[in-house]
Amino acid sequence: MHPLVDNVEKMPKAYLHRLPADVRAMLTAASAKARVTGHGRDAAVLVLFSGPPSESGIDSADLLVTVRASTLRHHAGQAAFPGGAVDPGDSGPVATALREANEETGIDPARVHPLVVLEKVFIAPSGFQVVPVLAYSEDPGPVSVVDPAETAVVARVPVRAFINPENRLMVYRDARSRRWAMPAFRLNEMLVWGFTAQVISAMLDVAGWAQPWDHTEVRGLDEAMAMVGGEPGGTGMTGI
Repeated sequence: MHPLVDNVEKMPKAYLHRLPADVRAMLTAASAKARVTGHGRDAAVLVLFSGPPSESGIDSADLLVTVRASTLRHHAGQAAFPGGAVDPGDSGPVATALREANEETGIDPARVHPLVVLEKVFIAPSGFQVVPVLAYSEDPGPVSVVDPAETAVVARVPVRAFINPENRLMVYRDARSRRWAMPAFRLNEMLVWGFTAQVISAMLDVAGWAQPWDHTEVRGLDEAMAMVGGEPGGTGMTGI
């Protein structure tokens, strides 16, 4: 984990470096405005790496990923890190991330070791300002869906699946937003895209774990979902 933790300050630039300069400027301005005006609702997600220490490095680890229920108001049916909006009683983003992860996956917070709080990211479609909380657990214990109305799937996905160049592509939501294409991952009939894929891609880049991949493969969301057998806007996940 040291290559990632030691380079987290590079994450904000890594989020956006594949976008055209004018698009990067627009997103940066929107994020700055949300911080100044307070028009973004605060949230936090748990970015949990787990697995026993190994000399083989990050390839033996996994990431905790959920699939949001299709009935939710925001980001329905998308693959995501466990997390959600800040509650008044939360002492900070770490408390929010751990509480939400427990509520969604049943994970025991005592098994989780927070490492670093990453810089807040503004998500324009939902208006949330999200703080990713990077954490590690040698053994997270059992995880599963707690409330089907909130979460459809809980999975520990091997990091090597995200590193594999064959699983990587760029995805945009619709024809009007092609220039906004961002990294995505197709994994065992599951498409990880949007904010979650943005964070994972940036982590691989700044930690030096990424392998060369074809970022000229750019597909619309509907087309990318069809490639993994899913419905437009959904996860395309039938198992993992």
